[in-house]
Amino acid sequence: MKFKPANNIQDLQYFGEFGGVNPSISDSSTYTFLSAKTMFDTFEGNADGCYLYSRHSSPSNLYLGEALAAMEGTETATVTASGMGAITPVLLQLCGNGDHIVSSRTIYGGTYAFLKNFTPRLGIDTSFVDITKLDVVEASITKNTKVIYCESVSNPLLEVADIKGLSALAKKHNLQLVVDNTFSPLSISPVKLGADVVIHSLTKFINGSSDTVGGVVCGTQELIDQLRNVNDGAAMLLGSTMDSLRAASVLKNLRTLHIRMQQHSHNAQFLAEKFENDNLKTVYPGLTSHPSHELFTSMMNEKYGFGGMMTIDVGSLDKANALMELMQDRNLGYLAVSLGFYKTLFSAPGSSTSSEISEEEQIEMGLSDGLIRFSIGLDADIERTYNTMKTCMKDLGIL
Repeated sequence: MKFKPANNIQDLQYFGEFGGVNPSISDSSTYTFLSAKTMFDTFEGNADGCYLYSRHSSPSNLYLGEALAAMEGTETATVTASGMGAITPVLLQLCGNGDHIVSSRTIYGGTYAFLKNFTPRLGIDTSFVDITKLDVVEASITKNTKVIYCESVSNPLLEVADIKGLSALAKKHNLQLVVDNTFSPLSISPVKLGADVVIHSLTKFINGSSDTVGGVVCGTQELIDQLRNVNDGAAMLLGSTMDSLRAASVLKNLRTLHIRMQQHSHNAQFLAEKFENDNLKTVYPGLTSHPSHELFTSMMNEKYGFGGMMTIDVGSLDKANALMELMQDRNLGYLAVSLGFYKTLFSAPGSSTSSEISEEEQIEMGLSDGLIRFSIGLDADIERTYNTMKTCMKDLGIL
């Protein structure tokens, strides 16, 4: 049977404390016990259904984690205060002094900076490779490698990872495959393709309203228990705890994710095809010209399309900046980082979300000055949007 992640979200049913259709929000930092022994058992992790302190867990966070685990098809999940608050504990839990990570070279700038600049202080080294070349990935594996890390669809170049192929390599060499699925929720289900751990920045498509920062780690019960362990759990001890009120808010927005992703994908597909026909250098996994179009098609779940992210290259940073400023002025969206909002967001990643990557490495990976990354919004009349964008480009001599 085909995996249908939206059905798993739809089938969740929680009752609030007083019969509400939304679960009650646990607006407490600490919880009381009727006996001292139960408190001790809870500290030891041996008292199911009991809560001690909200940095450990809270009902609101567990509701959201359960929903996201159902969406990704994992045993369980733990939510965090940010996407980086999910990424960093996982890698620190799986790796220690002397260990090695093989990572995609095109990843979110914050993740790149963590692996390039921070983890070496702890004795953890990373090799950054072209993740689309399995032979290069395997050649980078050493006796100290513990993790292969990638994004399903990479930020910002929209390279697509062969998750099945990477999973086969991970199993062959007894490694953990960690996949950031932020760009492709519902469209791709990495665990069903062989990934061990799935991460999301909830800030983006899953929450969808650009009002909350959050993250999640979806994985086995064993891994999540390790992350939450009071003695040596990285998620527990680093303290990247999501607030209960935010967890409740994200859970409400998660219920409309399937509708939103369909519209994001529909609009992005329309614009990408139009821009490519206009002879703009356009990258979108839904285009047959994308080198991994067939790979994405082979991995994707039905209905949710190829996602809401696309790029165009207008030739220079000056042109990119002028176009983004003009598009914002004409109410087409916002010159802003991040993604997944109802309005289109656009930025030049080389000087923003990927600025942590050196200029030399940006050139090597094909991240040019004129590249504009779009998070396409939920526009009801996408043809009107295209016509206005095209007018902006004509006014600036780009078209």
